[in-house]
Amino acid sequence: MPFALLLLGLAVFAQGTSEFMLSGLVPDIARDLGVSVPAAGALTSAFAAGMVVGAPLVAGLARRWPRRGALLSFLVVFLAVHVTGALTSSFEVLLVTRVVGAVANAGFLAVALVAAVGMVPPDAKGRATSVLLGGVTLACVAGVPAGAVLGELWGWRAAFWAVALVSVPALVAVARSVPGGAAGGAPPALRGELRSLRSPRLVVTLLLGALVNGATFCTFTYLAPLVTEVTGLGGGWIPGVLALFGAGSFAGVTVAGRFADRRPVPVLVGGGFAVCVGWCLLALGAGHPALALTLVFVQGALSFGVGATLISQALYAAPGAPTLAGGLATAALNVGAALGPWAGGAAIGAGFGYRSPVWVSAGLVVLAWGVAGVVRRQRRHQVERDTGVSRR
Repeated sequence: MPFALLLLGLAVFAQGTSEFMLSGLVPDIARDLGVSVPAAGALTSAFAAGMVVGAPLVAGLARRWPRRGALLSFLVVFLAVHVTGALTSSFEVLLVTRVVGAVANAGFLAVALVAAVGMVPPDAKGRATSVLLGGVTLACVAGVPAGAVLGELWGWRAAFWAVALVSVPALVAVARSVPGGAAGGAPPALRGELRSLRSPRLVVTLLLGALVNGATFCTFTYLAPLVTEVTGLGGGWIPGVLALFGAGSFAGVTVAGRFADRRPVPVLVGGGFAVCVGWCLLALGAGHPALALTLVFVQGALSFGVGATLISQALYAAPGAPTLAGGLATAALNVGAALGPWAGGAAIGAGFGYRSPVWVSAGLVVLAWGVAGVVRRQRRHQVERDTGVSRR
């Protein structure tokens, strides 16, 4: 893998840390800014909304921008809003910085996907995608727990300063190492790109990505109460369990990246079946610490391995619109990241207990592969009809 691609992964690590770190900082933010905990929790929703809306819109605007210039612009904005967030005493300003930071993050990731696949051979998009997503998984392993520790020691503002500081070497690295030129070369006309986005294969891939990522974050969001209330481990285990899930995620995207280009169907079909079985086993065996901890690692690996493969397949499905396809893939994953925790929270609120989000995760994966099965059957029938017509 090109060294510049690893540096893009560093920037994605900083942005992934920002996306997830608030899970441990919400009470401190609420207390410091004089708002309720649910209001402070809206900062997470604001970031997700910024990612969902901003990804396709900013990707469209960045189609003709020089690749290096676009990445640097998004990183500068991302760094600036975190400095602003660390300095402000206004909750409203902090809320705006989260939305703007999310839009910058979405734009960066969309262009970075194009830059990454442009650095490797045409048949290595899966490996390039896995390197970028490795930055997100490393954020779960190291960045998020580190943010929680910084918040505990020096307050929530320290975590914002840390993200800004990590963004500085990423900014320098992108300026020095990422090739210039337009993202992916001279892009086709916008109308042609939009036509490429109507590909049924792309639409189905994005839907599967949203469902699988929804399943992932449905359980990930409620791992802490699952571990303490069902598994019976103390609160001190929570950072370690989250890091264990992140370590599994990193392993999953690394391994999947080696097979996603050459054998995507076995990865998706086999991985989809395995991840569904794994969620069921975790729901049933969450009361057994050794089994639960093992499955936390395994499910992190399977979920992110399948998710990374789906992102690469979205890029393969729309070769005529790589930046817009990357933006839509980013948006689809964040739709799942928003809807999954909502569904898990609804199950808990309905009185089904802390195992229920894991069952919801299993159900979302079943739904995903049910959709895939229906689409595949329809395609087979269409081919049979077309073949019959041609024979006559």
